[in-house]
Amino acid sequence: MTGETELLTGVERDRQLLNDAQAKGPLATIGTFVRLSGPGWLQSAITLGGGSLAGALFLGILGGPSMLWLQLVAIVMGVVMLSAISYVTLTTGERPFGMINRHINPALGWGWLVATSMANMIWCMPQFSLCYEALDYNLAAKYTGDSTGAKLAISAILLVVTSIVLSFNVRGGAMAKVFDWFLKALIASIVLCFFGVVIYLSNQGVLNWSKIFAGFVPDLSQWYRPAGDMRDLVASLPTAAREFWEGRLVREQRAVMIGAAATAVGINMTFLMPYALLQRGWDKTFRGLARFDLATGMAIPYVLVTSCVVIAAGQAFHGNPDPDFLSTDPTTFESSPLFEGASGNLYALTAGPGAKPLADLDDDARAEAIAAMAAVPKDEKRIAASLVRRNGFELAKALSPLLGDSLARWIFGLGIFGMGFSTIIILMLINGFVFCEALNAPREGTVFFAGCLVAGIVGASWPLIWDGPAKLWLAVLASSFGMMLLPIAYVTFFMLMNSKSALGDDRPSGMSRWVWNALMISSVVGAIIAAGTAIYDKVTDNRSPENEMAGYVVLGLLIVYLLLVAGGFSIRSGETAAQ
Repeated sequence: MTGETELLTGVERDRQLLNDAQAKGPLATIGTFVRLSGPGWLQSAITLGGGSLAGALFLGILGGPSMLWLQLVAIVMGVVMLSAISYVTLTTGERPFGMINRHINPALGWGWLVATSMANMIWCMPQFSLCYEALDYNLAAKYTGDSTGAKLAISAILLVVTSIVLSFNVRGGAMAKVFDWFLKALIASIVLCFFGVVIYLSNQGVLNWSKIFAGFVPDLSQWYRPAGDMRDLVASLPTAAREFWEGRLVREQRAVMIGAAATAVGINMTFLMPYALLQRGWDKTFRGLARFDLATGMAIPYVLVTSCVVIAAGQAFHGNPDPDFLSTDPTTFESSPLFEGASGNLYALTAGPGAKPLADLDDDARAEAIAAMAAVPKDEKRIAASLVRRNGFELAKALSPLLGDSLARWIFGLGIFGMGFSTIIILMLINGFVFCEALNAPREGTVFFAGCLVAGIVGASWPLIWDGPAKLWLAVLASSFGMMLLPIAYVTFFMLMNSKSALGDDRPSGMSRWVWNALMISSVVGAIIAAGTAIYDKVTDNRSPENEMAGYVVLGLLIVYLLLVAGGFSIRSGETAAQ
């Protein structure tokens, strides 16, 4: 009871501060908004995770500064929808799950809940893989080993440690605060280093700021055409080579664009936001503060950090392979760290369709194949290098201009370890809340911790599902699946924002409603296009039977879910007619 009394006292004090500030004018109001901000920074803790880092790195590698616009647009769309969610929550004071089921469609409510849990489990996997890669490549110099058993063992240890830290966080206390600040310090180190790299490169005069500023202007043609320097390189090739590289670049580019956009605002963030607001005791008075909080606490830090990462990665890697990779000498070419990642595409180019796999060739045939790959023109090798999914050790070189190779490897490793570890905890926490909501159970207890452990166990099993050499790429892969789920939340809250039965007289009207709907429709359409493209690319990915089958499974689940949603609307229509 004492805690509830203190919460109410705090809310009343904050309400009075807001009312007094609004009476004094806009500057006083903004100052009070800054002082009272909170939930937006919590969203920022999820947004600025391993997925955002990986997405920004691969955007820079593929498109250089020409793709800076993507994450800016994605975060603006996300802030629009989170603002709508906060408006509904603060207006009604109710938890969204029950409102959606009562006022919109139970299939959408349960779909939102299940999709959030799925996203938590899917996104937990790359966080464990990021922690492992930080240990394996950056901190322990491959001391941990490459076997599946070693990966599972280390992931199990991480699960135990994250579960302990999670229990501390739930209970509160000094230990939880100390560990929280420790993780924040690790993440801050890598964030500050990327800022430092951009400042250093700018002082050295190697950055083209006109290109950088132009990169913030949306270029929708990147959805179906190569980006950055790759566009001119591909255009200069003969027809056959141009078609080969353009198809591979565009497919990879879209996957990265979808993954990077999905990390800006994921479906699990749409679940966390309303519960964070309600836990603070906020109501209608705080609607303006919530929007300001999202813009300043989440959007601005996200754009600044990811832009610096894109710029640094683009300068280090975009169209800029190592000299050994460009060599026509087969031995020198094969010694390049990019050889393993690029050999698949180069072998497909030189050997043609239906060729025997490179790994199955005898020594003489393999030597001949490598010689043919080494002889590929340098422009095509630059394109092949941009498609390489680099590991953490190679990506750490983006910090080398500022720190040198050795220190860059350590700072990068500590930073991505901190990002992965802290995000695991938050995702487990959200999944615990999802289980409590689904079973109408208290926020603490067996159901909560079971939900936390389910997400953690699925995440720790990543070596059984993904065992690729570039584990940062798993963050992009997981994010593309997360994007497939995001329209469920966006469509649901668009409908809730327009529901008279849910909001009553507080439903936006007049010009306000037109503005809200224009912004929300743009976000909904963008999310649907991205999700539809992700599903299409999965279905048409015939590079392996497993990829193609995964696409058809996703498409089948989507059809079933749409039928359930249609059934839910039909039932609600019948109930309304009966009344």
